[in-house]
Amino acid sequence: MSDSNLNSIDELPLSDDLIVAYLQDNPEFFNRNPDLVSSLRITDQQRGVVSLVERQQLQLRQKIHGLEEEITELLAIANHNEQLFALYSDIYIRLLDCQSADELLDCLLQTTTELLSLADLKIWLAHSNGFNHHSLITNDCAGVMQNRLSNDDYYFGRLQQSEQQLVFSHTITGSVVLVKLSHFDETMGFLAISSDDAEHFDPRMDTLLLGQFKKLVSKLLQQHLS
Repeated sequence: MSDSNLNSIDELPLSDDLIVAYLQDNPEFFNRNPDLVSSLRITDQQRGVVSLVERQQLQLRQKIHGLEEEITELLAIANHNEQLFALYSDIYIRLLDCQSADELLDCLLQTTTELLSLADLKIWLAHSNGFNHHSLITNDCAGVMQNRLSNDDYYFGRLQQSEQQLVFSHTITGSVVLVKLSHFDETMGFLAISSDDAEHFDPRMDTLLLGQFKKLVSKLLQQHLS
């Protein structure tokens, strides 16, 4: 190697990127220099000056703590989902046992407000065939249907005050879910459920259980009202 090449290497500025690249390309560096591992000192914002080994141990403890929190959160979610599944299973059995449209709507209202601890339930049917029940919406909600459910089977969140009056006949301070009811590709109307909790019905909610509930209610309504 010529003297000019050596001089150019000596003049090469040492940077963090070069050091990182060297250590990545030479993973045995610390094995060849074991004393360096124990002698290196790093400034830690919380603990002051610590050794490289102590810093690694701290990072490992933090990682383990983070994993433990994730596991705890996943277990809580799994437990909540198990309870929800059991509740919905109970609701399905009660709905299937109903012998009339009146009994079906009574059961829907009771299970929603009592078992699921929600505020209210209303149903709007495009063609009610003269059937009356206190849970049925008598106002014309075709506009609500078009505005909220024309492209989706569910709407989660808040309704405009005019929509609240049409659907629930009073102001809703919490959140709602609108569920499109359909049978064999024929749209029947929608189911509206309200919660006093403004954050309960969120667009990020999973719809697996709600989808099964939607299919069962649509089928039973079609059977009892036809």
